[in-house]
Amino acid sequence: MTTTTRAAATPPRTRAPRGAARRFGLARHSLALAGRSLIKTLRTPEQLLDVTLQPIIFVLIFVYLLGGAISGSQHAYLEFLLPAIMVQTVLFASIATGVSLNTDVEKGVFDRFRSLPIARSAPLVGSVVGDLVRFVVSIVVLFAFGYAIGFRIGTDPLSTLAACLLTIAFAFAVSWIGVLLGVVMRSPGAVQGTAFLVLFPLTFGTNMMVPTDTLPGWLQWWVGINPVADVMEAARGLIIGGPVAGPVTRSLLWTVAIIAVFAPLAVRAYRRRA
Repeated sequence: MTTTTRAAATPPRTRAPRGAARRFGLARHSLALAGRSLIKTLRTPEQLLDVTLQPIIFVLIFVYLLGGAISGSQHAYLEFLLPAIMVQTVLFASIATGVSLNTDVEKGVFDRFRSLPIARSAPLVGSVVGDLVRFVVSIVVLFAFGYAIGFRIGTDPLSTLAACLLTIAFAFAVSWIGVLLGVVMRSPGAVQGTAFLVLFPLTFGTNMMVPTDTLPGWLQWWVGINPVADVMEAARGLIIGGPVAGPVTRSLLWTVAIIAVFAPLAVRAYRRRA
């Protein structure tokens, strides 16, 4: 007598596409490392001194020293200046991303990351995302202080929120320049110095303190092609009123372009250094 045994039919296993798995893995790993960056900031709150005291100092200096001479009214100058100070403060806060990343690289923290089964770009993305809290803190402090000394929104809360989100998005893009510097520079001091050399002409070479038509011709040309000037004009229009379609469109295009150029360069430089 012979018996025949048939194996039970088992349904074929379905696997998620490799590309989708990598994308979700990159997102999970980046968020986990962003949480690490946030915890590090919370444990050393003195890292937030620049984004809490700096906007207050800039407002005090510019409004009360220059406001009467430039616009004849300190309150009117505060309305004109504060949206631009918001953009400047958030951009200066983005420097810390490159400095912190360079410190971790020099201390060997990223050597540990390279030994983990995570995407090579996850530590970079996590560093940038984790520092978004610095941008939010600086904006909250600036608006709170501005309201305390008389600033008032001229549009509506949704438009103001849109201005804040646009500023944060642009600063997120500029952070990738800091990440690139953090990877290629040899010391945190070099990263900070080079970043300031880049940001100073971009932030002060704008219509932040005075209207564009009061500037000399060559400086008006620079303001016309300066992406930071577009973001400042967009923020002014959304917060106190004015044209917004053109400045907002150009700001978004600059944001996408900066990320498209500098994010791949930063990842490539990191892989080469690794």
